[in-house]
Amino acid sequence: MKVVAVINVGGGSIHGQEVGALRDRLRAAFEKHAIEARLELVEGEALPQAARRAAAEVRRGAADAVVAGGGDGTISAVAAEVVRTDIPIGVLPLGTLNHFAKDLGIPADVEPAVEIIAAAASRAIDAGEVNGQVFINNSSVGLYPHMVVDRERRALLKRFPKQVATLVAVVRLLRRWPVRRLSLHAEGRVERFRTPFLFVGNNAYDIASMGTRAALDGGALWAAIARRQSRLAFVGLVTRSLLHRITEQDLQVLELPSLTVRSRASRLLVAMDGEVLVLRPPLVYRSIPGGLRVYAPAGDRGGPSV
Repeated sequence: MKVVAVINVGGGSIHGQEVGALRDRLRAAFEKHAIEARLELVEGEALPQAARRAAAEVRRGAADAVVAGGGDGTISAVAAEVVRTDIPIGVLPLGTLNHFAKDLGIPADVEPAVEIIAAAASRAIDAGEVNGQVFINNSSVGLYPHMVVDRERRALLKRFPKQVATLVAVVRLLRRWPVRRLSLHAEGRVERFRTPFLFVGNNAYDIASMGTRAALDGGALWAAIARRQSRLAFVGLVTRSLLHRITEQDLQVLELPSLTVRSRASRLLVAMDGEVLVLRPPLVYRSIPGGLRVYAPAGDRGGPSV
């Protein structure tokens, strides 16, 4: 088996590790399972180009699969290059939260994750897209992308630790409170909201925690709109989320294959798998049923293994 492994060395659990030691560790894991791996260890900004090169190698028959090593943003960058193809993705969960890998049942340690790749049992799962941009977990409009932009700016300019920058960004966000007027167009109906956030998941999330998905092959998007608008109510919503106690009184939920989001704003900050883009509305969201093939353990969180 031959793979091209695109490894993000700029973040997540591998940030700050000595690159040579990381390369040796990965090579040893691949060799143990008889996988010939060409490693591309890159920083975040070089990920799209590295993923494009890796996909091209598979297309011309020089490799069997692309492996993405990093967090959800890394896997999303690779997915964008292979969506709607038969090129399989192997996942090495080397990020901080690794939501996608957890939902697939992939272990966090490198060696057992490589063992899953070596088994070469791939399954079809869904992806999502907004205005042609691919996401594997979720996308959101409102408070979260504003918080991410503020956090990254402070971490970069003032050299704050990420946790401190996040706390400062959240406090500033609660003071500014950027509530959005949005209209959702789907299945022949229009609903209008004044909301602090809109969340669109690739398949349904557990409403109590907003943190896990039972399946990744349902062929639908899961839109959740915050009902409450005051700062105090939103703090309560976040608290209940941490305690896994969100209910349908907190969110309006829609499950559907596509939706269009319109706004009076000429541009919107849109978060996708932890990254933030500036997009022009309308935002056209679509599910891509079976659009990705991934190596994953047997279970009920994806399509049948082949």
